[in-house]
Amino acid sequence: MKTEQREPALWALIPAAGVGRRMGSDRPKQFLRLGSRSVLEHTLDIFLQHPGIRGVVLVLGVGVDRDAMDLPDAGGRLFLVTGGEERADSVRNGLGFLAQRGQPDDWVLVHDAARPCLPPDDLDHLIAVLRDDPVGGLLVAASTDTLKLAGTGDRVERTLDRSRVWRALTPQMFRLQALRAALEAAAASGVPLTDEASAMEFVGASPRLVEGSPMNIKITRPEDLDVAEVYLNRQQRLRSAR
Repeated sequence: MKTEQREPALWALIPAAGVGRRMGSDRPKQFLRLGSRSVLEHTLDIFLQHPGIRGVVLVLGVGVDRDAMDLPDAGGRLFLVTGGEERADSVRNGLGFLAQRGQPDDWVLVHDAARPCLPPDDLDHLIAVLRDDPVGGLLVAASTDTLKLAGTGDRVERTLDRSRVWRALTPQMFRLQALRAALEAAAASGVPLTDEASAMEFVGASPRLVEGSPMNIKITRPEDLDVAEVYLNRQQRLRSAR
């Protein structure tokens, strides 16, 4: 009798334990207001509204008053986990939680809490492209500026070929056990990481680049909130026109 093959589940993991010092605000940037809701609420909604996402793991900083947070009613699909000192530590904590709930070959989409403008079409495209990929990959945006590599004394060493340079966005989508092992290996070697793809690169994997929209900005500075509101309003108009 032929057994039915299991389809790996899709999980979202949102590290939201950062403090966002560059915002110069009295609270982390993910909790700032963006229109009628917080940045984090907009971000969570992207994944909670997606029918293919099994659940969302939200990783919060130590000492966050969870009872005071205005979190959506996710029908049991939203899980809260405590983060660590660095982003990579928070992601590792989230993956440790998922390891008790999911399967090693499940897909995990790690997305910045401060990226509330991810177009749903980009999320669908990333999942479709990577679903059968042996490694996984990430959303990226083309570089439109000429890029210079700095040398010594604030002098240009050389100009980079911008046709080969991409800006790393999120989500970044990898298998649960593979990503967990890569992050553990990097941590054991003391290698600093800025994203999940760099952990996979550290263990010799080559993540796939999937071009996404430049609207998928990361809120870092106060003026980014105004830009994000424009992008969200544009997305709403496009959805209403369909």
